[in-house]
Amino acid sequence: MVDAVVTVFLERLLNTLVEEGRVVNEFRDQFEKLQDELQLMQCFLKDADKQKRKNQTLHGIMTKLRELIYESEDILADCQLQSREDNQFSNGCLACIYPPNLHFQYQTGRRLGKINEKITGIKQSIMSYLGPSITNDMGRIDACNDQMPRWSSPVYDHTQVVGLEDDTKKIKDWLYNADVGILKIGIVGMGGLGKTTIAQMVFNDREIEDRFERRMWISVSQSFDEEQIMRSMLRTLGDASVGDDRGELLRKINLYLSGKRYLIVMDDVWSLAGNWWSRISEGLPKDNGSSVIITTRFVEVLRKMEVSEARMHQPNILNDNNSWLLFSKIAFAASGGECTKPELEKIGKEIVQKCNGLPLAIKAIGGMLLYKSHYHEWKRIADNFRDELGENDDTVMPSLQLSYDELPPYLKSCFLSFSLYPEDCVVTKEQLVHWWIGEGFVPLRSGRPSTEAGEDCFSGLTNRCLVEVVEKTYNGTIHTCKIHDMVRELVIKMAENDAFFKDNGRGCRHFGIDTKMDPKQLAANHKLRALLSTTKTGEVNKISSSIANKFSECKYLRVLDLCKSIFEMSLTSLLSHIGFLQHLTYLSLSNTHPLTQLPPSLENLKNLEILNVSYSQNLKVLPPYLTKFKKLRVLDVSHCGSLEYLPKGLGRLSNLEVLLGFRPARASQLEGCRIAELRNLSRLRKLGLHLVWDDEIGDSEVSALVNLQQLQFLTISCFDSHGSGLVDKLDKLYPPPELHELCLQFYPGKLSPAWLNPISLHMLRYLWISSGNLAMMHAAFFGENNSGWKIEGLMLETLSDLEMEWQMVQQVMPSLKILNASWCPNLVSFPIEDVGFRGGVWTKGEHRR
Repeated sequence: MVDAVVTVFLERLLNTLVEEGRVVNEFRDQFEKLQDELQLMQCFLKDADKQKRKNQTLHGIMTKLRELIYESEDILADCQLQSREDNQFSNGCLACIYPPNLHFQYQTGRRLGKINEKITGIKQSIMSYLGPSITNDMGRIDACNDQMPRWSSPVYDHTQVVGLEDDTKKIKDWLYNADVGILKIGIVGMGGLGKTTIAQMVFNDREIEDRFERRMWISVSQSFDEEQIMRSMLRTLGDASVGDDRGELLRKINLYLSGKRYLIVMDDVWSLAGNWWSRISEGLPKDNGSSVIITTRFVEVLRKMEVSEARMHQPNILNDNNSWLLFSKIAFAASGGECTKPELEKIGKEIVQKCNGLPLAIKAIGGMLLYKSHYHEWKRIADNFRDELGENDDTVMPSLQLSYDELPPYLKSCFLSFSLYPEDCVVTKEQLVHWWIGEGFVPLRSGRPSTEAGEDCFSGLTNRCLVEVVEKTYNGTIHTCKIHDMVRELVIKMAENDAFFKDNGRGCRHFGIDTKMDPKQLAANHKLRALLSTTKTGEVNKISSSIANKFSECKYLRVLDLCKSIFEMSLTSLLSHIGFLQHLTYLSLSNTHPLTQLPPSLENLKNLEILNVSYSQNLKVLPPYLTKFKKLRVLDVSHCGSLEYLPKGLGRLSNLEVLLGFRPARASQLEGCRIAELRNLSRLRKLGLHLVWDDEIGDSEVSALVNLQQLQFLTISCFDSHGSGLVDKLDKLYPPPELHELCLQFYPGKLSPAWLNPISLHMLRYLWISSGNLAMMHAAFFGENNSGWKIEGLMLETLSDLEMEWQMVQQVMPSLKILNASWCPNLVSFPIEDVGFRGGVWTKGEHRR
């Protein structure tokens, strides 16, 4: 990953040299020399990163180079900090009283000089010790053949499944014939063969949903715990089961399932150590044709779980036609799955043949080729792929290793981020993107919004099938994700080799925060750049004082995410110490309790770009110094129920791209920020407004949003609003016409705003209306003079009074592709069954669901 470390550093260095801080300028010659050397080495570094896995000499050289780059980055950060401190004493006689820090200048110059000497020496060593032969072997990688157990959620993308119809039908037929007792079905085979996918298809089948009154998907990983499995079963049944012992957990499971026909999927079972399955199985009701599906790599596991030979199914690898079809769906997605360039078909089939019918390998290589359109690129990858696989064509790891090697440098750092998270952990896209921005992994060019660039990095990993989607919103936006276990094995291996992350915490620069942390893992590790909460869904961190006190000792920390954490020590005291981390760029205190205020010491965090205090219900006020954070790009104060307003002067934060939970001050709240200040936030891409009183919007402030040309996503929530005057103000609060997505929550009026029409919002693609008093859409909503919406996605939920006809919707929204509606009893002839209750989803071109 040395090429990634160099890329990140050069990006930061180039931006810093443009800023021309006084202290940085004093060392400009040495920084520019360092820059020139590294730019010359960049072409070599990518191949060297592959070659070092089989050449110990090169591995040692690359390790030294990596550490020098990190040290250079620390020096650059210190120079930036020193420049800011010197600016405080730059006027008049103060410069004489407080001269520049001569000791700092001497030490920094000396350190940079040594770094440049060592890098020059490294370049000479490469040529002297390794010679020209090193370049002859570049690109040949020693791939690991070990595999990790596969994990997958019950969510899957049916458009990327090929050739498993017969497997699915076979399992369904077995389920239909279940009679007395519990039918146990086993799906067994090697990793990447499609065992979990078959189980997902069966689990999500509509006929199966109708047949079974209760369905539970349980992921059983290598590090499973019997109690965790039972708690997971209860969570799927809607019971949090807090505080219950094992006996009570099993009794509750029996109670919920008694008299019901149920289906349980035990996914990825590796071991029956401890006899855990026997105890759980004994507590399950045994009637009504209930069934259990087990996926595993081991036939012996199925036998111990009393699965009969007649009910064991082993999927076959994909045949040539299905392999090519699956590959085409991914590699040629831009052209609808069709190969439009004949010269790519032959080489493409050669690549697919090397995958030997394994779906995981096909999807990985197909995703890698998605944006490559030239024959020589495909030929190069085909040749490299053949060398890598050698005699191990039936393994998945070579293709995964190749996918990593083919990543652009900036995506390698992003990909290795997953190494921090525990097995089976579902990760939010937001946390990943904010981390990448905060640490500088995201390349920025031509003033492009950093949040947009970060989301593109995330898409780069999902497009290559290195990241699995777990949860999407109605419009297809990914909310949460995870990585396949075999991918995780690769990530951990690469992260350890490059000191990105190590399980013992020693000598690495990134670490995950969890309840099981040992103080020794943080002790004396001043190299850390990122500390992040890596809890699983529904869990919280309980952090001891001995751990929390170590955070502030990591002086070069850039990323600190403490979300979903509870501390033994006073949170105010902890945050006071965090104020000394002046290099910090990303701070998350989301859902961290009990957060009541931000202490004065945090004013020192002048480099802060992302601040997240969402879900802090006890936070009553934000300090005025917040308006001095000139670099702030993301401010999230959503779901802070006690927060009355934001501080006056927020409009000075001209770099803000995301502002969520904005609560404008009322007329009497003179210290608060009025909605008019939003006019100055010209870079805003995403805005979440919380409006409660009519005097939060002055008569002269109704145009506050209309000129925000970069605004793409707008949420207006009127939860717990008061008075009828707010409706009149909202009717005049026109959003910008370029808006891409609008979410209207708890709207207090009976009639929709007049501006909610296809002429005023001619670029709108997604509309979500949720809760509130809305009963009728304004006449303008249905267009005038044959004008129609360009909306592709529509979501309507919990609108008990809304009356609307499906025919009118179709007429005014000809581009509508997906409709999600629920709890809307007065919608007429909508193509969704039970639309007044749980509702469902209508997709254009598909049958009613």
